[in-house]
Amino acid sequence: MTYRIGLLEGDYIGPEIIRQAVKALKACGRRFGYEFELVRLPVSGEAYDLYGEPLPQSTVEAAKTCHALLKGPFGGPTEEINHPKWAGVEAKALLPLRKIFNLYTNLRETKIYRPLINLSPLKPEYLENVGILIVRELVSGIYFGEKGERIVNGERQFYDVEAYAESEIARVAKVAFETARARRNKVTLVAKSNVLRSSALWREVVEDVRRAYADVEFDYMHVDNAAMQCVLNPAQFDVILTSNMFGDILSDEVSVLSGSIGLFPSASLNGTDFGLYEPIHGSAPSIAGKNIANPLSAILCVPLLFTHTVHDAKAAAAVDAAVEKALEDGYRTKDLFRDGDDPEKLLGTEEFGDLIAEGI
Repeated sequence: MTYRIGLLEGDYIGPEIIRQAVKALKACGRRFGYEFELVRLPVSGEAYDLYGEPLPQSTVEAAKTCHALLKGPFGGPTEEINHPKWAGVEAKALLPLRKIFNLYTNLRETKIYRPLINLSPLKPEYLENVGILIVRELVSGIYFGEKGERIVNGERQFYDVEAYAESEIARVAKVAFETARARRNKVTLVAKSNVLRSSALWREVVEDVRRAYADVEFDYMHVDNAAMQCVLNPAQFDVILTSNMFGDILSDEVSVLSGSIGLFPSASLNGTDFGLYEPIHGSAPSIAGKNIANPLSAILCVPLLFTHTVHDAKAAAAVDAAVEKALEDGYRTKDLFRDGDDPEKLLGTEEFGDLIAEGI
């Protein structure tokens, strides 16, 4: 079968690491009998240069013809944050993509790779049996709520409103419980119900949903406690279910348990076979073009694509296995390299992508 995949390469290291993901995608196609029609879709900085806007309608229309989207990180240098090209690029490009395709569920999993355990800021004994999947609501909450400004007592006041509907909570909660059944059978709801009325609604709705999942263990934590527990005792978590903003923050926190944010992908889904797959990190302007960026976060988007769009577990497992073997064999990118590692196994972005493709 032929799958049409839209490539939104993004900015700075984005095109470099997406190229490596494409190598893995093509290697899986050769091994498992798939054809991929790859369609480059201008977005973010590239689209601004071409069309004067970060998400042109032509990109959106072309994306609608695709089975899935493979996306690189968006954004420019910190010192240019107010430049028209980069100002609010996520709000102008990424958030609309999520809303247009109704990508209401985001999956971000933190796994501990044994060969890299020395890179974690935590002691190895805290990392036993750690595997945390954050199921994050992605198209509502404070990021999409009413925004504005007003004058109060003679000074400017800006506001962003957090608001959730029952149906928005229920649909992502069902994803969390269904997913937990295929893992360690536990869901932890993270919110702030002692302060926020929207969080109180989360607790009410999720309590209703969980009745259909009596076989799944369930508990609740306030977000401040959950942030602390992710460091003190991360092994207690299996699936964390949470809102848009809390999920954004917590997923970055738990990703560094592995030692590098450059190791992890994410999947944004809408309940159909369509998905948007992307690394969880930024565009890293300072290392762009130097062939040193870690491509694993992009490469590991490929097994997510095979899992949620193609529905081929064997192809997904082949990519995961190739990555794990490369790490076990001692191959490293610069961000993963430490004293004592074999300097002959220090690889650039392109070379690491070639290695994974060969492994597949």
